[in-house]
Amino acid sequence: MKIRRVTFNNRKKGFEVRTSKTVLWFPYAKLDVRPTSADPVVRAVADAELGREGFTYVLASGKGGTVHIDRVLEYNQDPAYRRDQILYRLTLEAQKRVARSRLSRREIIRRLGTSAAQFYRLLDQTNYRKSIDQMLSLLHVLDCEVDLVVRANSA
Repeated sequence: MKIRRVTFNNRKKGFEVRTSKTVLWFPYAKLDVRPTSADPVVRAVADAELGREGFTYVLASGKGGTVHIDRVLEYNQDPAYRRDQILYRLTLEAQKRVARSRLSRREIIRRLGTSAAQFYRLLDQTNYRKSIDQMLSLLHVLDCEVDLVVRANSA
């Protein structure tokens, strides 16, 4: 997700991050180098060196830092970002299980009822176009049980 524009508000103590899809808030309290009333933020821009997937801020003292969009999405508990994180963890677990499985890859593909190309796409942790359903099917073929746990926030 690319950042279109970043604005800062020293009174509200946070950044407003605009993407093509939404506007997100990110508080100063989550920064590595935190501004103070004596050393406020004076500049914030989408960082071209990060492919506009993050922003850089500068304090009056010249200190500053960079924030990646993933931190902003995580703070805001963006549903698409959360989905991608679940898919990533399921994929890593599937990779481990495939490596340890006594089943051949050909047998796993047969049991899934899919093509070899689709099977390898499922094992690609950078592929976010797959569904959680497909990953659950793969893990089922690998004799895994996946439980969903819902709990109250600890905060």
